[in-house]
Amino acid sequence: MIFEVWAPQATTVEMIVMGARRAMSAGEGGWWSAEVDGAGHGTPYAYLVDGAGPYPDPRSRRQPEGIFGPSAVYDHDRFTWSDHEWKGRDLRGSVIYELHVGTFTGAGTFAAAVEKLPHLVELSVDFVEVMPVAPVPGGRNWGYDGVDLYAVNETYGGPDGLKSFVDACHRAGIGVILDVVYNHLGPSGNFLHPFAPYFSGFKGSYWGDAVNLDGPGSDEVRRYLIGNAVQWLRDFHIDGLRLDAVHALHDRRATHLLAELAEEVDALACSVGRPLSLIAESDLNDPRMVRSLDAGGLGMTAQWNDDVHHALHSAVSGESHGYYKDFADLSALAKVLTSGVRHDGSYSSFRRRAHGRPFAGVPGHRLVACLQNHDQIGNRPAGDRLPVPALKLGAGLLLTSPFTPMLFMGEEWGARTPFLFFSDHLDPELRASEGARREREFDGFGYVWDAPDPSDEETFHRSKLDWSEVKEEAHWSLLCWYRDLIALRKALPELSDPRLDRVRVEVDPAGKWLLMWRGTLAVSVNFSQESVTVPVPGGTLLLTSDEPVSMEHDALHLPAQSMTIHRPTP
Repeated sequence: MIFEVWAPQATTVEMIVMGARRAMSAGEGGWWSAEVDGAGHGTPYAYLVDGAGPYPDPRSRRQPEGIFGPSAVYDHDRFTWSDHEWKGRDLRGSVIYELHVGTFTGAGTFAAAVEKLPHLVELSVDFVEVMPVAPVPGGRNWGYDGVDLYAVNETYGGPDGLKSFVDACHRAGIGVILDVVYNHLGPSGNFLHPFAPYFSGFKGSYWGDAVNLDGPGSDEVRRYLIGNAVQWLRDFHIDGLRLDAVHALHDRRATHLLAELAEEVDALACSVGRPLSLIAESDLNDPRMVRSLDAGGLGMTAQWNDDVHHALHSAVSGESHGYYKDFADLSALAKVLTSGVRHDGSYSSFRRRAHGRPFAGVPGHRLVACLQNHDQIGNRPAGDRLPVPALKLGAGLLLTSPFTPMLFMGEEWGARTPFLFFSDHLDPELRASEGARREREFDGFGYVWDAPDPSDEETFHRSKLDWSEVKEEAHWSLLCWYRDLIALRKALPELSDPRLDRVRVEVDPAGKWLLMWRGTLAVSVNFSQESVTVPVPGGTLLLTSDEPVSMEHDALHLPAQSMTIHRPTP
């Protein structure tokens, strides 16, 4: 077997493999290689760079002993797939369900998650979006402190566990999106520095050093990241990637990394014969993110849309602190439902500057919107979720909107368990300072920061879903509401129509009601604590969150904190 590693600045590179220390030979482009007879699947190995180390392989496919142990050879061809009939799934018209493997079930493994797939099938979601699975320090983490980007967290089940999960999802008719982090690596266990110029040498974001995308040696760094993306989509049969915080990718080259990645993924989709999606988490409000390559865009299939979340959250919760300030009026919700974003060049009070560009011509399916996600819950000090009444209204609007809706695990039944920020750093200094670092990160957000210790194991256990809640009447009723909404969205083409210019919205900020027209359908929402009268003709009632609803020929009477979907009589 031939081992290869990129170390362009090294004088010597050696391997520790099969009980021996072996010298490697220098080749073109800074690549070193060695042929080791008898090595194969499962063989442990590590590298020494100019005598320092041992270090795991930067492209390690498996870390059976964790991030500080040796790498192990992993042969993708040994896994037997059963998803041969899977033809993929298009993001258009789909509903996404975000989950964290470690807290989705009590066991916190891929195998345990497979057992919950019938629940997702009955909910009728089209994709699961899995938070990052790269190896991390310790036994628990959100995943954004990952290192060894080509490997899979052994705590969850390792590479075979992920493949088995994907295989089972495909058999159930569900696509899989994997959350990947390319803008930084975790602060502990990152051994890329000794090998090559993987980083730019400056602080690229709050979370760590900027990845070298445009400096000397960046050609190979870009190939490292693109090769990682291709591995997930090709070798793990993943259907799409969610790219974390792409606004923190510092790239001044003529062809941005994202455009280069989009081109590679388009070619791969032709090869594997199924659609492949790239979803960017972007804070820029820039429509170029989702415009096609031939139109001068970056070619992303879709992007997360925080403006929709902020407007929905503010409407159903009444919160107006921090970045919610610009979304406190119902007119902001009306704007995002018809324009895609609130900030399209307008002043952002949170940023204290103008922000964004208009999204004219961008279809709604390119904007992934949510009422809750891991950030918007977990970045609150108490990791608290929205209460059931707020979820009913928010989900009703989200699932009748022109956007690609995304749910967060447990939201569909109103889970009472929080989703807190947790980690398990082995480095004593990192472990002790994690809580203070987290508080500094959210300085100015308007929170009184009183959060549990991220390093306390109990913080992690409190964040695990309690599936027994589903049996309780209030939770079961909410779950039925979500199921009915998704079923209606899939049954009525008006509700999944992505054309923003065909959405009409009327609001009464004083009366706290909103009326959204989706074709000939009327979605009426009462956010207030009192009953209201909405000036819309009565007709055929399709779905309501609460009874009683009274219809007249020219008005609809809604009880407090309720909504209806109906087709008015012409």
